[in-house]
Amino acid sequence: MVITGLGPHGERAVPADQIVMSEAEAAAARAGRFAVAVVLHTTTSDWSSQELAGMAGVLGAYSAAVVEVVDCGFDMEVQSRELRRLAQEPIDAVISIPIGNAAVADAHLAISQAGKTLVLLDNAPTGMLPGADYACVVSTDNFGLGAIAAELLSPHLPEEAVAGIVNYGVDFFATHEREIAFRKWMQLQRPDVTLVRGRFQTIEEAGAVFDRLLADNSDLEGLFVTWDEPAIRVLAAARARGLSLPVATVDLGIAVATELAEGGLIKGIASQRPYEQGVAAGIATLLALVGRPLPPWIALPGLAVTEQNVIEAYQVVWHAPAPAALLNARKWDARKRAIS
Repeated sequence: MVITGLGPHGERAVPADQIVMSEAEAAAARAGRFAVAVVLHTTTSDWSSQELAGMAGVLGAYSAAVVEVVDCGFDMEVQSRELRRLAQEPIDAVISIPIGNAAVADAHLAISQAGKTLVLLDNAPTGMLPGADYACVVSTDNFGLGAIAAELLSPHLPEEAVAGIVNYGVDFFATHEREIAFRKWMQLQRPDVTLVRGRFQTIEEAGAVFDRLLADNSDLEGLFVTWDEPAIRVLAAARARGLSLPVATVDLGIAVATELAEGGLIKGIASQRPYEQGVAAGIATLLALVGRPLPPWIALPGLAVTEQNVIEAYQVVWHAPAPAALLNARKWDARKRAIS
């Protein structure tokens, strides 16, 4: 698939599968026996578990070790404190997903200023430059994800529909890109659709944000929620009001995948490829550590997931057989359709 989004500084993407190690670089990486810390917004999501699995697997294959994983709990102050601590630790590199922009910039700079390699996921804090303050950003094509979500939701929206966007209220490049692309696709392909928006600061607020959005727009007929965990809370809020609204989201977590498979409110998912992103981040980190300059923006394409391909997509994204809950959901949906 084509990568349509640009990087934080307008860079064109280099596809992740083009970032490979030479034999000499692989030997240097193994000889270095590097120590790497990983700083994540959360470690509790399906996305995070696969991202870590990809990183740990490739780093271990080249004799490097993930010596610490930090869960910031979506808290910028926690992230800043932990990064400053890691700047003083005897490690070689940090892989971090910046939770915000300006608020966490100085703490990320502390890593590179301490002489450690810094590889970023999804976002580059304000004022930081590739090649100087960090090695590169490794990301899914978040702009592409927003466009995929719009295309998947569109068939479920009637003419002249009002559709809601429930987005992250923190200054975060990845989720901004998803909303921009969703809006652009709708403007070009469905100009009849009116878009309204609500923003949450924490995942736990997403259901209440939906309630407020609905109170202001009683004619709401569909939703785009920026990733799967807040989407689950929005689904619960909609069901509590007896509503059956079509929803599109991002990330193929088991809960939304099951909802999609059983013909529920989720009508389409724009999936990232977290395992492959973790592998790409690990390889980029090793290459930076052995001295190879990297392209500033390394990206992976998203994957459109529908009720028809959800089982196969799950296996591709998670590198594992589909779990029983997902298979049973597909069987339940098939039974419902047969009865109706």
